[in-house]
Amino acid sequence: MRCPFCRHPDSRVVDSREVEEGQAIRRRRSCSQCSRRFTTVEEAVLAVVKRSGVTEPFSRDKVVTGVRRACQGRPVDEDALQQLAQRVEESIRSTGCAEIPSHEVGLAILGPLRDLDGVAYLRFASVYRSFSSVEDFEKEIAELKRAEEVSPNDLGAAQESAAER
Repeated sequence: MRCPFCRHPDSRVVDSREVEEGQAIRRRRSCSQCSRRFTTVEEAVLAVVKRSGVTEPFSRDKVVTGVRRACQGRPVDEDALQQLAQRVEESIRSTGCAEIPSHEVGLAILGPLRDLDGVAYLRFASVYRSFSSVEDFEKEIAELKRAEEVSPNDLGAAQESAAER
């Protein structure tokens, strides 16, 4: 790591700590040339590969913006949207992949959104899955009703089968 003061290319790590719930590492360093200390933060970059092949960094704000549109006019507060975005990011990071297709981000949104608000879920799913007929909506509504009738232990399996579609 290059020293920000004297630009010497060598430094040693004095201390390392996890920050942001383990999402980053804060390192305290000492320059071997000028002996000044500085701090670096190392963060794993999560990249999203779009359909066009373009790669861009994952953004919680983009998740919130997309879900906010689906929740327009619904009784969903900003904190719930931020928590949903955090759950989506945690889900994606738990795969251990540095790059993830945008399609997988959409799938990761569907589950938490279904739990948050059924109407917003239908709106998002209709765009995400490109519903083209009333029958598509009817099938999804029937699946939502079936999931509500299922016991809490079986809910995860019902959500997984819906996500696979």
